[in-house]
Amino acid sequence: MRRALFLGFLLPLLISAQKLFPPLRIVGNLYYVGDNDLASYLVVTPRGDILINTGFAYSVPEIQSRVRALGFRLKDIKILLVTHAHSDHAAGEAKIKKLTGARMFAMREEVELLETGGKTDYLFGSSGWFPPVKVDRALEDGEKIELGGFIITAYLHPGHTKGSTSFAMEIAEAGQTYRVLIANLGNINEGTALLDNPKYPNIIQDYARTFQAQKELPCDIFLTSHSAQFGLLSKWRPGAVYDPNRFVDPAGYIRAVARTESRYLLQLQEERSEEQAWKDHLKFKPVIPQ
Repeated sequence: MRRALFLGFLLPLLISAQKLFPPLRIVGNLYYVGDNDLASYLVVTPRGDILINTGFAYSVPEIQSRVRALGFRLKDIKILLVTHAHSDHAAGEAKIKKLTGARMFAMREEVELLETGGKTDYLFGSSGWFPPVKVDRALEDGEKIELGGFIITAYLHPGHTKGSTSFAMEIAEAGQTYRVLIANLGNINEGTALLDNPKYPNIIQDYARTFQAQKELPCDIFLTSHSAQFGLLSKWRPGAVYDPNRFVDPAGYIRAVARTESRYLLQLQEERSEEQAWKDHLKFKPVIPQ
């Protein structure tokens, strides 16, 4: 018991003593301000900044430290965006909004999920709660977000949530234009039912639509909601010199989409096989010995 109490006392000190994962410049005015798993992105413009994803509530002071380390100010953030409204990406939105006065933009299909703090999620429901955040502008598929002359295009890529969103932008650097995509990949969380899902009747069609749409999007640099999904630490290490070309990976993007689609198709086939097996079972009439 004493050991447990001691460890409980020591844990916060150990966490606070850990070195903060460093921020980095990806390309041009786009910066990574997330940790070694949960990805957050800062877009800097002459008229203020845009933050995409906030991580958990505990991530907020970490993001603030990274923004400061880059020489920017949290209060300059004018717009908040999110790839999807799960707690590991959206739980800090309300706190950041309060600290900065920024406006929250989100895909129309994701508004309810953000404003209920995750309570209306088709999978997690009450277990996925986070502080609700008021959405100031509902976005439509393909809508453009403009700040300081910089444009981000929001694409509806549903399935993971009903309003999952990818963000595309073009960034010029040293005479080259990079097509950057922060892709909300169509991953399927454990426990998700594709067939006969009463809380999400169109989930199969939405996932299929997302994979097709993502295959058609041009992409030089692809980024994601989790750093491992785009191989951050295989492309960059703390202390590495700035080089946007290290993130150029169009083939990696194609593989990532294909990989998530394959998992979707495999689960769909498994569910259909199980459903057919049950239907066959119901048709079977046992023979009673005479």
